[in-house]
Amino acid sequence: MRLLVFGASGRTGQEVVRQAAARGFQVTAFVRNPDKLRNAPATVSTRLGNVADADAVAASVKGHDAVVSALGVGTPLKHDADVIAGIQHIVRAMEAHGVRRLIYVSFIGVRASRHAVGFILRYVAPIPLRHEISDHEAKENLVRGSELDWTIVRPPKLTMGPRTGTYRTGESIRTSAPVPVLSRADLADFILQELEQPRFVRGAPRLLS
Repeated sequence: MRLLVFGASGRTGQEVVRQAAARGFQVTAFVRNPDKLRNAPATVSTRLGNVADADAVAASVKGHDAVVSALGVGTPLKHDADVIAGIQHIVRAMEAHGVRRLIYVSFIGVRASRHAVGFILRYVAPIPLRHEISDHEAKENLVRGSELDWTIVRPPKLTMGPRTGTYRTGESIRTSAPVPVLSRADLADFILQELEQPRFVRGAPRLLS
């Protein structure tokens, strides 16, 4: 499978790239700064660009079988219009080039799934994270409104822990943990399994440990 990863230089994106290459995917990493991918497997190709540049996004999407968006915000706790525009560019480019499979990494704290978590993520975190959450909700709406075979993945707070393979996933699972966490390695593992054996096409699964 020819896989294009946006946000490939971030901590989640790097883990997706690493595991995808190990599983035999033909991986292209879309990045602004190639220096952040110096430790990527030798088989990984890079495309330089900014997601706010529609032409650069379209040129990169063409020829791939699937796309993963692990895009983060430019500045934590701030609104990032460029990334919202970037998701729109990705969706339009995929529709134009007939690339149907998209996996978008969101957050379990969005309003649609916030009821499934404990007190802190349900009532406290939405205050400092309000801009990031509203951005995720805007991007989810763009994805949902597309003609693509999308999956919106909603993990909790992410860590740099190891891949365990013991996480839970589903569209109705819940947790009472005050601040649930999941390793980026387990998130990447789920994403790649979903690409290999789709279970949640046009669905929004939650991931919990």
